[in-house]
Formats: sequence, structure tokens, C-alpha cells
Amino acid sequence: MTDIRRFPSGQRATDDAPIPQPALPPWRAPAWRYIVDLDGTLIRDGAAMPGAAALLEALQGRYAIVSNNSTDTAAGMSRKLRRMGLPVAPEQLVLAGEMTVNWLRRTSPEARVLLLGSPALRRHAKRIGCQLVEQGADVVLLARDPDFNYGKLALAANVLRAGARLVVTNPDLSHPGDNGTCVPETGALLAALTACAGVDPECIIGKPADALFHEGLRRLQVSPAQALMIGDNPATDAAGAVAMGMSYLLLGTGSGAEAETPAQLLNTWCAGRTALHAMLNSA
Repeated sequence: MTDIRRFPSGQRATDDAPIPQPALPPWRAPAWRYIVDLDGTLIRDGAAMPGAAALLEALQGRYAIVSNNSTDTAAGMSRKLRRMGLPVAPEQLVLAGEMTVNWLRRTSPEARVLLLGSPALRRHAKRIGCQLVEQGADVVLLARDPDFNYGKLALAANVLRAGARLVVTNPDLSHPGDNGTCVPETGALLAALTACAGVDPECIIGKPADALFHEGLRRLQVSPAQALMIGDNPATDAAGAVAMGMSYLLLGTGSGAEAETPAQLLNTWCAGRTALHAMLNSA
């Protein structure tokens, strides 16, 4: 007797036919390519979030990590992620700090730069030929500087008041830490600096501006319409994606989030959003 199995959809499978596999959620359709955020989406406080490794495995070969991280280089972050159990190659990482230094070196190769940033970012700048100075700077490059203090604030403010240009890696005020805490970000330092110097940035490279998105799309070799942004920050990830013509999904606990963690997202039936959530527009 032929063995016949019935399925909720009314489909039937016999011993001679394959058993239908469960359909994937719309956001996991094979045609999508993914721009994935880092802090608050895959990692938090130096550890992988629940389900982060499984999410990257599910998206394998179809994603680029595009982050407003301005303290690490791609090579250094790749090593950190591997220690967290997330095997991500440097070529899959697009980081705001490194991208800003590269852009400045390419567009202003003779500039004298006062760089407020991490030791790793300073080493990268020196390695590619940037001229770092403490006095007489043409450009103040502001990144997330863990050692930012009153002396650095006074130095940078007066350099700007003397006519230097201000270039900023990213506008974030903070990113999520552990147990509901926040980690102060470049945008918080920027607020102090602009209050003292009375100048606005010439440019901000990180999301929601389009430079990092364009680089991620270039590496994936797709158009914005073919890419889905997965992030946690409405003001940078969602707003930037919509401005680019991309779809997006948000993680977190706020209004408009589809799931709290990557693990929950993998089991969530949803499609990418193409417009900002009403609550995000009013935020």
C-alpha cells in the first residue's frame, strides 16, 4: 500500500515524492541580500547576542556587516568577533571609523589631522599615511574616543575656532550596553565639541548618511531594492535604509521592532518594512 501523508496546506507526499519543507519567512527569501548592523544587533557589551551565530549562518554568503563602530578596524573587529563565536571575515565588515579615515586620506592627502579616537584608529591612520598633529591642524576628525577628557575638548574646540574643518565618524549618541545600560558614543562627544566651538561638522560619514550603505551594497554587488537592513537603531539603521530605498527590520524592545534578539527574529514571520513606522517618525 502506498504511504500517503497529508499536510495542513492540503498537499500530499508519497514515498516517491519529497516531503515539502516549511516555507521561510518573507524576510529570508533567497533573493535578499543583507546589510546587518553590529552593536545591539549581533553583539552587546563584548559578547554575541542570543542567536547571532545562527543568524549569520542562515545568511551565509549574502550579508555585509555595516556598523557605525568608530573604535576598531575591520581586521581587529574580525578577531574580536571570532573570539565571540562569530566567524566574520574583515572583507565582510564596513566600519565608520576606518571608512572615515580612508575617505579623509583619499580626499585630503596633505591634511594635518587632529584625530580624537581610539589607539587602533590612530594606528590605522598613521599606517595609511595620515599626518596626525596636536597643533596647527587643518582637520579635526572626531570618533568615539574612550579617553576623551576636558583637555582634549579644549584643544579641539580651539583648533576649530581657529578655522579647522570638523569631520565626524558617526552621529550616534550611545549604543546598548549590558543590563540596560548605555555606552556613550561619538554623537555625545560631538554635542560637547560643537557647543564649545560653535561650528557644525563638514560631514558625518556614518549611518544614516549613505556612504557606508553604498560600500556595503558594492561589496554585495546588489542594488538598494535587493537589500534588507537588519539593525536596532531607528534613527540610523531604519532612517538610512529608507532614504536609500532599502527595506529594513529592527531588533529591540521599542515600537516598530520585530524581535528582541537574533534568536527571536529567526522564528518571526515578517517582511521587511519599506517606510518608517509611525512611532519612529514622531520620535
